[in-house]
Amino acid sequence: MGDTVMGGGKKPGEVFLTGKDLCREFGTGKNKTVAVNKVNFAFRRGEIISIVGESGSGKTTLAKMVLGLLSPTAGEIIFEGKKRDISSQSKRRLYWQNIQAIFQDPFSTYNIFNKVDEVLMDCIRLQNGRLQGGGALSKKEKFERMKDACRFVNLKFEELSNKYPFELSGGQMQRLMIARIFMLKPKLLIADEPTSMIDACSRATILDMLLKLRDEVDMTIVFITHDIGLAYYISDTVYIMEHGVIVEQGTADEAILHPKSDYTKRLLGDVPKIYEPWDFTKAG
Repeated sequence: MGDTVMGGGKKPGEVFLTGKDLCREFGTGKNKTVAVNKVNFAFRRGEIISIVGESGSGKTTLAKMVLGLLSPTAGEIIFEGKKRDISSQSKRRLYWQNIQAIFQDPFSTYNIFNKVDEVLMDCIRLQNGRLQGGGALSKKEKFERMKDACRFVNLKFEELSNKYPFELSGGQMQRLMIARIFMLKPKLLIADEPTSMIDACSRATILDMLLKLRDEVDMTIVFITHDIGLAYYISDTVYIMEHGVIVEQGTADEAILHPKSDYTKRLLGDVPKIYEPWDFTKAG
């Protein structure tokens, strides 16, 4: 990880999810677009990973394939030593007990007809069958779990109860998404630009909560981001994507301090450096 370690420098464990020659195409013939092209990866337990690239690089498409929201055109995903099978609703549900996500836009994440209570209750239902006693909780125990989850993200359940998500602020909705993850405790969390729509102070708080959660439950977090500085700051492993291809990968130091790819060097060149004098003679 980079010299400044936000997540505590916890050593990652064994590989539990891999992608082999993953491809994803959209359209056919002259209209065909190759969004992801023969991508390989290996994610370890408790690892912090960043997949970095500009818009159109394929990073979000790759994330959706890992989540099971898009099917690969070619290649395969291996989960815990076996080829992933999400061919039925029950198998997808079982997979989603272990693989979860939070997204850039909290407003599009929630069902506008479901109140906060129902959002959190869905997490308890999803846990059913995985956590002991999950299907036989009393009403009081269910509310205690929801209160604990809100407390973890510095929210008061009593102030959210019986409200719709759109009645909350953007920061509160982002925290509520993390409260869901706290309840579900998945093995892998994909965080797709989770802090891009909130202010700097809230951004630091959200990142701190995610990394604290990683430490508590040994969860792997994959950040999907265009921010190469953030990637260096928080990551054990960095993948750089350009036009659907991984052009750079390695530890944060290897990929960002000692880049080989011209694309990575260009991304780094675009990062403002406050310690260098600004040259205004090039302006205009």
